Amino acid sequence: MRRTVFVCLLVAMLACGTAAAASATPAFHEYVALGDSWSADSTVMPTRVATTFAPFGCGQSVGDYPKQVASALGITNFRDATCGSASTVELTRPQGVPFGGVNPPQFDRLTPTTDLVTLGIGGNDIGLAGAITGCLNLLPSLGLPLPAPLGGSCESRWVSGGVDQMSVNIAHAEPLVAAAIEGIRVRSPHATVLVVDYLQGLAPHGCWPYVPMLDGDVRWLRAKLEETNAMLRRVAAAEQVGFVDTYSTSAGHDFCQLPGTNWVEGLLPLTTSPLGLAVPFHPNQLGADHQAGSVLSALGRPSPTAP
Repeated sequence: MRRTVFVCLLVAMLACGTAAAASATPAFHEYVALGDSWSADSTVMPTRVATTFAPFGCGQSVGDYPKQVASALGITNFRDATCGSASTVELTRPQGVPFGGVNPPQFDRLTPTTDLVTLGIGGNDIGLAGAITGCLNLLPSLGLPLPAPLGGSCESRWVSGGVDQMSVNIAHAEPLVAAAIEGIRVRSPHATVLVVDYLQGLAPHGCWPYVPMLDGDVRWLRAKLEETNAMLRRVAAAEQVGFVDTYSTSAGHDFCQLPGTNWVEGLLPLTTSPLGLAVPFHPNQLGADHQAGSVLSALGRPSPTAP
């Protein structure tokens, strides 16, 4: 009887040890991150720019969400292809970047053994960044027929005759994002693919002069950002890949919030996350931390501690 009990206990201990070892084994072994500046969490601080995977001009942050995810998952076979200003075009073509560098086609980092891919793309295909900077206003609304930045609305440049050109751009980008996912499948057929959307960087209303945009323009831009994220969600569902929602979970952390609360920077050239130069209208380190946590949550893993 004692021998039977001892054997049972020994088997149980071995089983527990095996389970613990299995849980410690990384679920993924080869991770490639693809995307634009909101995935690179672009920085202009030389001490924060990472050049291991992409040239300096891509502006990759040492603390961007792909690097946090790779670290949290214990993945050493990792390649971060993300680069500022990238569109779906740069997934298959080289991208010239500031300071004379060239980022190779992002898809070049994919292999048949890649088993995890994150994709954050589409904003530059749509022209959203240019629309945001084009909506900056030196003056509040004066009720005069003046264009931005002299107190007039920028929305009128995009909406004419009942046609919203930004919505047209979003519709045109939809098949491009779908083709990108299909391109990933061809190169890495066994990979888990996650489409990562854009943080809720735009406030429900304006906060001029802190961020010098008219209320109506901020509301329009916010609607276009939501339309973009809805497109990304729709494509992910149609292509049967994962979707990471960072938008709905980042409410109250937009560019109108004070430092320490905002996860996306406004127009000010300084940030406290971390302290230094900011890239306007891009995620700061708090935003990158939230992106990383959202990706890990989608994979059923705990959030990391940011570097």
